Amino acid sequence: MTKGQLEARISEIVSKFEVEYMGRGPKTIRTYVLSDMIIVRLIGFLSPSEKKLTESPQGIELFKKVRTSLFEGGREYLEKLLADVMDAAIVSTHSDISTKTGEKIIVITVDRNLEELYTIK
Repeated sequence: MTKGQLEARISEIVSKFEVEYMGRGPKTIRTYVLSDMIIVRLIGFLSPSEKKLTESPQGIELFKKVRTSLFEGGREYLEKLLADVMDAAIVSTHSDISTKTGEKIIVITVDRNLEELYTIK
């Protein structure tokens, strides 16, 4: 598998996780493998009701708490799905949401340099 194929496969897995576990998938998703990090950028994943909720500071706080709790609850499942497609162990997984842009970033660190593993030599 090439680096580009790995990035595409990770995007598919994260998108499927978002739909099946979190309840809604993104409009756009892109994955970047950089050394021992995987960065997944999801754009357009807020529903109309979530957009409305995040118009107030209290709504933003509530939304972030719920989404963080849901993500934390599914983290092991997502990590298992990802571990099945790459030759590396996951060290940590981080996630944050921008309610202003409707963007979510997931950063995953692994125990080896994926660029070296999946680059055509």
